[in-house]
Amino acid sequence: MSEVYGVPVEQVVAPLRDLRDLGRYMVEFPYGDIYSRDGLAVRDREIATIAMLTALGGREPQLRVHMASALNVGLTADELYEIIIHTVVFAGFPTAINALNVLRDFLSQQEKEA
Repeated sequence: MSEVYGVPVEQVVAPLRDLRDLGRYMVEFPYGDIYSRDGLAVRDREIATIAMLTALGGREPQLRVHMASALNVGLTADELYEIIIHTVVFAGFPTAINALNVLRDFLSQQEKEA
């Protein structure tokens, strides 16, 4: 989790404690079982995650989190843009437009914080 988020694990896990078992599941399954598998680099996993969250739509908070993670593991803002553009073929224009709006807002916030 530290590699993906770029912060100590405790900083990511602490807010999840209020969710009790669900919070634990949100850590153990995706990061203990899936992200830790061999076969894909963390960067590649973030590409897949951005594409899936975009295509599914309605997951804007999670998309923002994974945009930050993607930048943390080496993707660029231009690559995030291209991943979202690629989803138009499979998920349609509305979902891509929504994701591009999330990306624009996310990058704007990043600039303000810099």
